[in-house]
Amino acid sequence: MSDIYCIKNLRNNKGLSISKIQKTLGINWRTAKKYGDGEQLPQSKIKQKKGMMTDGNWGEMVSDWLFEDSKLKKKSRRTKKAIFEELQSHGFQGSYRTVCYFVSNWENSHNDHHDKGHDRLEHPPSEAQIDFGVMEVVKDGEFVDIHALVMSYPCSNAAFVAPLPSENQECFLEGLKLLFHQSKGVPRKIRIDNLTPAVKKVRSKFEEAKLTDAFIQFQNHYGFEVQVCNPRSGHEKGNVENKVGYVRYNFFPTSPVINSYEELTETLRVKLEKDRQRLHYEKEVMIEDLWNQEKKHLLELPVEEYPIFKEIETKVNKFNEAKLDNVLIHIPKASNYSSIYFILSWDKFKAVSPDGEILLEDFRPYMNKRRAIPWLSVFKDWIRKPRVVPYSRYQKYLPGRVNDYLMVDDLIVRKARLTELVSLLVTHDMKRINEEFYDLISGNNENPFGIDWSQYDSLAPSNGREDL
Repeated sequence: MSDIYCIKNLRNNKGLSISKIQKTLGINWRTAKKYGDGEQLPQSKIKQKKGMMTDGNWGEMVSDWLFEDSKLKKKSRRTKKAIFEELQSHGFQGSYRTVCYFVSNWENSHNDHHDKGHDRLEHPPSEAQIDFGVMEVVKDGEFVDIHALVMSYPCSNAAFVAPLPSENQECFLEGLKLLFHQSKGVPRKIRIDNLTPAVKKVRSKFEEAKLTDAFIQFQNHYGFEVQVCNPRSGHEKGNVENKVGYVRYNFFPTSPVINSYEELTETLRVKLEKDRQRLHYEKEVMIEDLWNQEKKHLLELPVEEYPIFKEIETKVNKFNEAKLDNVLIHIPKASNYSSIYFILSWDKFKAVSPDGEILLEDFRPYMNKRRAIPWLSVFKDWIRKPRVVPYSRYQKYLPGRVNDYLMVDDLIVRKARLTELVSLLVTHDMKRINEEFYDLISGNNENPFGIDWSQYDSLAPSNGREDL
């Protein structure tokens, strides 16, 4: 439109001839004539369907056949190929593809039972949605993947999170129990997807989903209803799907440093409580106010605490080893028995003999699952840009001595120290470098922190004794 305006401006306001406009703008003479002297009125861009199926009587004929067939069973209806062959017997000259397009369009426009649009759902108070989201933290200088169980209340858009080490049945039930205590009540209805700890058989066309016995027992104790989503239908619990992403991108933009799951749970609880001090995305009311109204509809927590544990019987090999969480665990005196029992909680286990003797009690193997921080590649990047070290997302994961060693203002010295550490990282891990710092750093007897010990010693009393 800006080009057309330019042509009309040259023609009407500047008084240029069509030939002059053509030469000035370097366009075709007919184009200059069309837009210089012609009128450009808005026209509808919706085009009427054309073609042999629309202009002739072929489309009407096929429509009649399809309408007749719609009253029959599926196996008795004409196929697209049968329709095409029957049209050919009446002198049809078009292609098979033309017939297929017409039949598909007709079916889409006449199928009253398959509306591809979505209804806007109304979420009653005290209805919750549950989902897991995998997020990353740093514990003891190494990456750890946590499985955050998120419970959201779509009515108020309030949310609660329980970080867990796995998504097995013990963690799932322990997480739900923790979320109920955080919200100080039990939702009347919970919508879940086909989580293995809760669903042993997914919903089909012929029957509803079947829940596991342990989850049904848990459900009976707390009194909530369960609604299982259809397979591969995450949109049916879209609120919690969005909430998982919200928690990840707002509370885990970089991997936080944690000491324990309990500490992280409390940190997230406080952050989510503060997060409710904002307007609801649609209702223009504070989420905290909406939640205060919604939680009045929650069920009361049971008086009796629900114990979360699982007992399994397992075989022991001749090396006193039994498998738990796909890891062989050495259990003293275990081979004295033909089999032993594991009593499992979300974070620990007990190995018990058939007589009830506790043979071993320890953390479950996945509690020690770690991934090393790629310090070698990080340090190589820092060598190219030593100025970025104090602002890097990895700086807060450095052990104390190494961090102090690198936090110098002189960039040349910082780069040299980074190069020295890179050479050590080839044969040592970061934890060992920090522990054996004074033995490994600066083998040329240079003091690691640049302190002049002679000046420090001159501060001592000359008689070698301290004044009292």
